[in-house]
Amino acid sequence: MLVSLQLGSLIAPAYACGCGAMVVNRNSQVRVEHETSAVSWNGSTEQIVMQLTVRGNAPEAAWIMPVPHRATVELGDASLFSDLETLTAPVYETRHYFWPRADDWPFGGSGNTVGDGAAAPSAAAPVEVVGRERLGPFDVARLAATDPAALEDWLGENGFELPDRLSTALRPYVEQKWEYVAVRLAPREKGTGRLSGTLDPLRLRFASDRLVYPMRLSRLAATPQSLSLYVLAAHRMEPRTAIGGQRPEVMYAGRVDPRREAEPYRALEALTGGKPVFVTAIDQSFPQPKLISGDHELRATAADTPYRTTYYEDELLTVGGAPAWVLSLLGGAAVVAAAVLWTLRARHRRPVLPPPPVTVPPPLN
Repeated sequence: MLVSLQLGSLIAPAYACGCGAMVVNRNSQVRVEHETSAVSWNGSTEQIVMQLTVRGNAPEAAWIMPVPHRATVELGDASLFSDLETLTAPVYETRHYFWPRADDWPFGGSGNTVGDGAAAPSAAAPVEVVGRERLGPFDVARLAATDPAALEDWLGENGFELPDRLSTALRPYVEQKWEYVAVRLAPREKGTGRLSGTLDPLRLRFASDRLVYPMRLSRLAATPQSLSLYVLAAHRMEPRTAIGGQRPEVMYAGRVDPRREAEPYRALEALTGGKPVFVTAIDQSFPQPKLISGDHELRATAADTPYRTTYYEDELLTVGGAPAWVLSLLGGAAVVAAAVLWTLRARHRRPVLPPPPVTVPPPLN
């Protein structure tokens, strides 16, 4: 998934990324330039692999993501996204048209054009840290928080402040007994003083009897959001609803066997366990993030119809470098001329018959 975001200060926060929220200290800023994610689901287990590219002056940040069940976290393989990008890339084809258009001779130039083608809430319960790992540049804490206030306490102990709007946005997840993955993001190089660049991907894995992609926190965004999502499942998938955004658009749909492709896709094979998988790439825009009504839940479509985005380059049909329509007109004129000439010659060669003899009637007696 690719999400391009232009952000200001996040301590408000003015934004929440596609699946999670970023929090920095009061005097810092972080801008998420790209978020690339893939979601894999086999009917009982869901995996989310995501990679962030960030810019800003914050020495560190906290990234919070709600999950429906207890999650394991490990470093992901960045080559997964290059595999998926290659597999789902649009194709370019040439299609010809016969009659000249406005940009073609004799109206204009030569004129080739491109076509468009968890438990019940408890007010005083502290955060339960169910796991903590150091993964590359990440300090990952897996939390079971039964109240946003408990999460706020944990953030405060780790040098961050939970904005009021984010606390309110998290409450539905508490009511649904979800847990959180909280990640402390740090600079790749020690001593650089700021969090910047493309971070190592994280891979989250948790039990789920439905394919859900957390989106509720994106309603905190102050600017329009765009979502591009790779979905890997047994069938072609689609969102149940638009959840307040524009209609989701399928950019690619097709069954893929990573072991039998022309090129080996090792990262994709590792994520899917080497099994064939149906890949669906979905794009969606959210012009008014405040209208986002919940999380994306995806379901299988009625049929596994394949699809690939195709861009067409329209070209005037030519034969030997000459426009076909000109040749057809010349050919038609030649045929007409030949027919006229043949008719004239046929008439010229036709023999002239003598007039019939005049019969004189016999005289009357």
